[in-house]
Amino acid sequence: MKKRNNYNVMLAMFIALIIVQTTVPIIGNIPFGPLSITIIPITVIVSAILMGPKFGGIVGFTWGFITFIRAYWWPTSPLAAIVLVNPVISIIPRTLIGIVIGFLYLKLKKKYNSKILLSAMGILGSLINTVIFLSLIYVFYSNQSFQLYHIDSSSMLPFLLGVAGTNGVIEMIVSGLVVPFVVKPLQKIVK
Repeated sequence: MKKRNNYNVMLAMFIALIIVQTTVPIIGNIPFGPLSITIIPITVIVSAILMGPKFGGIVGFTWGFITFIRAYWWPTSPLAAIVLVNPVISIIPRTLIGIVIGFLYLKLKKKYNSKILLSAMGILGSLINTVIFLSLIYVFYSNQSFQLYHIDSSSMLPFLLGVAGTNGVIEMIVSGLVVPFVVKPLQKIVK
């Protein structure tokens, strides 16, 4: 019962953090030159590692749902108002981060070095978001590429791969470095 109460408190804390990261400028997306590095997956990854796939999925769903609502109410870009109004694109990749990382961490935590595993979970969580998010954009919007990105349809895939190769790689590196430093101290408190 006490563990469940602790998880509910942590869940509320992670959801509050997601709300702040998605609504306060520069807290969830850090401008880095021409890029915008999304660090919100780190919150989902940490919640999944600490609380498992169910709660990690809930935190990821919260991020996706807020993204979906914001696409109508307060879009972060003209593109968000077109692409993120699709709940498959705005919700599913973010929810899958929590579920997949939660399950994988539970299965692998006894077999592998903790810091290396945590770093790998950070990288994988960010990769899940980037690959699924950009793949879904391609599936749903490749024939609308000119309206979205002012590029012809044949250039859509190279464009999205360029986004993955810049933003995606930087986000994976940041997640791989930050997740172990956040999770290790929290694991001592949660136990």
